[in-house]
Amino acid sequence: VQLQASGGGLVQTGGSLRLSCIVSGGTFRMYSLGWFRQAPGREREFVARLSWSGDIIRYVDSVKGRFTISRDNAKNTSYLQMNNLRPEDTAVYYCAADRLTSPREWAYWGQGTLVTVSS
Repeated sequence: VQLQASGGGLVQTGGSLRLSCIVSGGTFRMYSLGWFRQAPGREREFVARLSWSGDIIRYVDSVKGRFTISRDNAKNTSYLQMNNLRPEDTAVYYCAADRLTSPREWAYWGQGTLVTVSS
């Protein structure tokens, strides 16, 4: 299973970006999907996840109301819509996939895409 993340870039505070993650090599609809991020000098942190069934969605508190995770099973793609971006959202964003509904250790990871939010 391979994941390819894209969509990062430079944006001003208050702006929006949509990250995409194409998953290949497996049965996409059977995977729970997640997004994580790692800011400079900090550990990687959970951002959002969406179960394979689509009925479990979780966000880290700092992005609730601003970020939306979604999936398109026809396109084998996960999305992270990020609105009202803040400088503290600056990080490398990674997508992940796993067969479990609520994985603790995600099996598959993308390579990361850099998001930079200027103040």
